[in-house]
Amino acid sequence: MLYENLTEKRADPLTGEKQENPITGETGPGTGLEDLLPLPAENAQDILQSKKAFDKSAGGLEDGHTLSHALATEDHKLKGAAQLKTEKEVSNLGWNEPKREVAAPLVGGIDNEELWLLVRRFNKQIIHTKAVVTPVPGGLDLNTAEEEEFSPDKMRANIERLYTTVLVGILAGVKHVARLRSWREKERTAWFAGVYFVAWLFDFIMPLITGVIIALIVHPPTRELLFPPAPIALVDPKTGGVQKPWAGTLGSKDSATGAPENHKGEAVEQEADNLVHGLAELAVSSAAGKHPAGDVQDKTKKPMELAMWAKLRPVMQVIGNTSDNWERLANALSPTPPFPKDTHRLRLAILVIPLFGTSLFVTSYMFVKSLTFFFGFGMFGDPVVRPGMEYLNRVIPHWQKLLELRNTLLKGVPTNAQLTLTLLRTGEANKAPLPPVPRVIEQPIQDPAHCPAPLDSEAQMRAEAAVVPLEASPSELDEAAHTDPKDSLRDAGFDVDSHPKDKQTKKSHKVLGWIKNVTAGVVHTGGATDHVRAKLGAHHAKERLGVVPPKDEVPVSGPVKFDCRYDGKKGHAYISTTATIPSVAFVAGKEEARTTVIAGKEREDLQPMWTVAVADIVELKKVGGYGWKAKIVVDWSMEREVKDGLEIVTRDGKAFRVTACPLRDELFNRLVAMGGQRWEVW
Repeated sequence: MLYENLTEKRADPLTGEKQENPITGETGPGTGLEDLLPLPAENAQDILQSKKAFDKSAGGLEDGHTLSHALATEDHKLKGAAQLKTEKEVSNLGWNEPKREVAAPLVGGIDNEELWLLVRRFNKQIIHTKAVVTPVPGGLDLNTAEEEEFSPDKMRANIERLYTTVLVGILAGVKHVARLRSWREKERTAWFAGVYFVAWLFDFIMPLITGVIIALIVHPPTRELLFPPAPIALVDPKTGGVQKPWAGTLGSKDSATGAPENHKGEAVEQEADNLVHGLAELAVSSAAGKHPAGDVQDKTKKPMELAMWAKLRPVMQVIGNTSDNWERLANALSPTPPFPKDTHRLRLAILVIPLFGTSLFVTSYMFVKSLTFFFGFGMFGDPVVRPGMEYLNRVIPHWQKLLELRNTLLKGVPTNAQLTLTLLRTGEANKAPLPPVPRVIEQPIQDPAHCPAPLDSEAQMRAEAAVVPLEASPSELDEAAHTDPKDSLRDAGFDVDSHPKDKQTKKSHKVLGWIKNVTAGVVHTGGATDHVRAKLGAHHAKERLGVVPPKDEVPVSGPVKFDCRYDGKKGHAYISTTATIPSVAFVAGKEEARTTVIAGKEREDLQPMWTVAVADIVELKKVGGYGWKAKIVVDWSMEREVKDGLEIVTRDGKAFRVTACPLRDELFNRLVAMGGQRWEVW
């Protein structure tokens, strides 16, 4: 079995009781003594070298050969609603219900808001998956394929993910350093300064730094004690004091602007979306400045385009890998159930402990001497380094891959996508699929702590800034309340007060409204034309039927039946888990009577046009109802969200594409989490 120490459910061979790790006290998959060491698995080299399948059939969740499958099917001590055993065919835990009606917590140890944040970002990040029949690196599937296809949508998703994970985290760190340097939190800064200079006086800086790092890793309460959190938008990065949030109110604590949100994380996601929009506009504006055309420029255009597209895929992969490792590190330091609580943290600490011990004896002279030696060896040691590298490549092929963080230090630690897949599998293992993120139509509350409140909530800002840790004085609060964060941009010469919409005249509004109505009419006409062409057998027209929903339509389907179309025919995709072989089937609205089993019940009024066993699915790909340009037009002119589709590919190469599916992401999530497949992201 792949990564046997990770996936096996360790139990005493005589009593059958779960074996406990004597150091961490944890039981279950991924908690053995060997898991504390940052070493690759024994068969890791075989994983990289061999492409031979070790299992031809995916089977069910219990047959999965990854840590994710093992954790999802484990009997957990801390249970949520989705982890309780049930006699029902499928438990409905709040599909299509408002937030307050959804069972809480859905998964033990994680708040529903945090769970929905993960699922929402998973839906945007994971578009195309393929099943692999080889073992997976790091003991977890859903890794990005080396041959991942490049597309503008994927690049956009990667940039947004980089912002929401890495850049916001760095911004929080920068603002925390500003708080420390400002001496506004006098007691805390005094302690930091005093301890630092005492350590400096006795040449104890390195032991101090490594000791603090070990404490932060091993004992989480130390983090809030040394670095008490504060709303990011409320801290001035220059002075470390209080500033008025860019959004004018403090509706979220983990976003750069403080904008209000209905669900946790929505504000920072909107910031990421606006960042990408801004970059796109900048690129278009830059491209608009054309040079005089000439033969030389004509001859360079094509080669430059080819070079750019060739380099964009590696850039996208670097961005993705950076976000992956950042998420893994965060999940190692603050693990989310059902992943082990202490194993991965202790593994990180074990790496730092030798540095702490060494720093007690190594003097500054020895450190500088060693550093300068290695610098010189790196500069002039090529006659030794090159043969050594050639020998290493010959004896241990792919050794660079073997030493990747996901195979060593962060082995068994998930990215957010891998964590989400494990949580989805947990629900499927207990016949309780996780419900989708509740749809909220209302505008977010501007002042979550004191609703109702005025749009520009100064009271909320004052309440947050006056308490620990910021403890701003009344005069500082008055100054922040009357200071516009855009003043620095105005001083730099930017026109931040005017906006194109403010300059539009009444006439231009009428013209824009007329264009919008005409565009909506064109879309309607196109839809009617598609109906005619579909009846004549046009394949592409059939796939576009029903993708534009009626106005104010609220999608209600799942967790068993999903509204969609196949080959232009309106119907439903049904997921059956109680039959002998779990499967997905499409049933058209009007079919001849024939008995079939749907969700464990015999239905004589349904005849599936096709049925696919979940274990036979080898590829899932989200497809758009329209292209991205047409989506923008429909969204603007008709103020409606286009329904998308899903392509299902089986082991024998057959492909089934369902279209016009309002809950396409939820259908994808159920199918990707139900079986024993080991997925790879494409």
